[in-house]
Amino acid sequence: MAACSQPGAEYWVAALLAALILDIIYPRHSRVLYLIHPVRLAYLAARRLARPYSGIARGVAVWLIVTGSILAPAALALCLVGTRPLLWLALSAVILKFSVALRLLLDTAERVASSLSEGRLDEARLIVGEIVRRPTRGLSAPLVASAAIESLAENLVDGYTSPLTYYPILGPLGPLLQRVANTLDGAIGYKTPEYERVGKPSAHIDTVLNYIPARITALLIALASPLAGGSLRGALHAWAKWKGSTESLNAGHPMAAMAGALGVRLEKPGRYIINPGARDPAPSDIRKAVRIALITATIYTLIILAALLAFLR
Repeated sequence: MAACSQPGAEYWVAALLAALILDIIYPRHSRVLYLIHPVRLAYLAARRLARPYSGIARGVAVWLIVTGSILAPAALALCLVGTRPLLWLALSAVILKFSVALRLLLDTAERVASSLSEGRLDEARLIVGEIVRRPTRGLSAPLVASAAIESLAENLVDGYTSPLTYYPILGPLGPLLQRVANTLDGAIGYKTPEYERVGKPSAHIDTVLNYIPARITALLIALASPLAGGSLRGALHAWAKWKGSTESLNAGHPMAAMAGALGVRLEKPGRYIINPGARDPAPSDIRKAVRIALITATIYTLIILAALLAFLR
């Protein structure tokens, strides 16, 4: 048991701060770090193991095998360095860096805004394709801006607030668990004939893990919006009215709050319209959404740091 002990709260706080610094100075993984990135490995493994048209039992097995193969080595490594606080801090910072991604998301949205502002629509379509799962070829400028804002709001939960939620509860393995679960949903959680059954366990687990973080994030988006020139009242109204617009039980919450904060309509053609009747989004709205997302992330980070200090003493 001694080998699995963990250091005090100050090391947990330091590990998180170190991971956030790493995210700022090194937002995009490359070379060896890209090859060993848990998100990449989980995605590739899920796609290989989840045979199209297979059943729910195989889907459960895929989830357990992929998740276990990534979390077990991390848990063992944390256990081995548990009595050495500085090593634990360094390893935890790396695991957290693999589990959260904020700057890359914000930078990508900013790049979309810049391309649209300068009339480079084809380039904007390519860039927004990095963060959305829909086809982007042929999208109009307002639909590209909408896709960027939608993805920014949704991925703020998937890639930042939701992983951080589980850090005070489960330590560094908590964010890693959420990130792997979210990746498995993205890899095989499709409602298509090929993956509807085998991907169902991954989709449901991701929904459960993101359920509370999505709603907290929507509230924080609303509260943060006036600090970035948005509308608190608009965010709360749109959140209440349009949170159920998406097929996902979670994605509509931050999207609707962001749409109302900006006073724009968000649309995924053929799937949903959030805040209909509002104006189409422009590049300036993407930039405002980035500011709102950054403020939201900052507030949530402070909440998590306070939780660490309160519960781990």
